[in-house]
Amino acid sequence: MKYDKTYWDEQYSRGLTGWDVGYVCTPIKEYVDQLNDKSDKILIPGAGNSYEAEYLFKNGFTNVFILEFAEEPILNLLKRIPDFPESHIIKHDFFDYEDQFDLIIEHTFFSSLHPSTRSEYVNKAANLLKEKGKLVGILFGIDFGKSTPPFGGNEQIYRALFESKFSIKTIETSYNSIKPRANNELFIIFEKN
Repeated sequence: MKYDKTYWDEQYSRGLTGWDVGYVCTPIKEYVDQLNDKSDKILIPGAGNSYEAEYLFKNGFTNVFILEFAEEPILNLLKRIPDFPESHIIKHDFFDYEDQFDLIIEHTFFSSLHPSTRSEYVNKAANLLKEKGKLVGILFGIDFGKSTPPFGGNEQIYRALFESKFSIKTIETSYNSIKPRANNELFIIFEKN
């Protein structure tokens, strides 16, 4: 089961955006602060309001791309950063997109996907990364027991899912999550095999 553009447009129009914290999340911010090559080609899939893209862009990263097909969050990004390159806004379905990146930043996109599509996500993320490219970010470390997004999981599930395409460099409880998500997020660094 895939959630299409209509579904996500409706979530934004109805204000059903509980995943949106209103700023770049601390684990990703602290990771980005350690990056030296500001020309790395970076993709943020299911970017939503794109706080990670905003942070990267304002800190001199010149090759940041968002992949988002809901209209409202794209407009929100352009209101906050009118000079964000429109050519770096990809209005496309993640699963049908083709390109190559050094880094994919994961924050709430994976959890928005129905578990039946997770293997497809792993394959697609690997295909979108250059050799030794990295998938970095946050995965929920709990099962929400719901039939709609967000969908959670645990370390064992994620290891089994990703290890065929990625070398697991880091998967650990995030020590710097926001308070409402404390002890419920896993920080990941996966390198493409």
